[in-house]
Amino acid sequence: MSDRSPIEVDLAKSYRLLNHGPTVLVSSAHGGRQNVMAAAWAMPLDFAPPKMLVIIDKSTLTRELIEASGEFVLNVPSRALAEATLAAGSSSGRDGDKFNATGLTHFPATKVGAPLVEGCLAWLECKVIPEPHNQQTYDMFIGEVVAAHADPRVFQDGHWQFDDEPLNRSIHYIAGGTFFATGEAFEVAKK
Repeated sequence: MSDRSPIEVDLAKSYRLLNHGPTVLVSSAHGGRQNVMAAAWAMPLDFAPPKMLVIIDKSTLTRELIEASGEFVLNVPSRALAEATLAAGSSSGRDGDKFNATGLTHFPATKVGAPLVEGCLAWLECKVIPEPHNQQTYDMFIGEVVAAHADPRVFQDGHWQFDDEPLNRSIHYIAGGTFFATGEAFEVAKK
């Protein structure tokens, strides 16, 4: 891990790490194999216990590893990782090691066997809640968040605190290699 260690995030606030709809990198591991893929369809699902939902196609190596291990990590990449994120979403782990191919590096998770992707803004370690019908019919995987971490430069006291550095913002995939980055935060007073 780099010189900035992730801070622990209270599980009751972990949904906020995905509540703004970023593209994620899904990492998985099983039986000495590991993989990473990009996913634009991930979202918070519940608060207590915290649960996340992610769509993972049947044909992917990530899906195979998740089904075998029962766990995965949702990594929230920064704009600095946009090129590697696109590469991770544009190739198959069946064709070779995507960590090596994309230049992404990783470090160990605290509660699951899937790795955490270095340089991300947040990490949600998840255990699969088996829902065979949803998984087979809709490719939907529900994960209970068992550990959550964030880069303290951009997430503190349970809230995103994006700074003026554009490379420290989360990214959102549109299509055709086009992303946008999270913009300026503002508050609206309740009436």
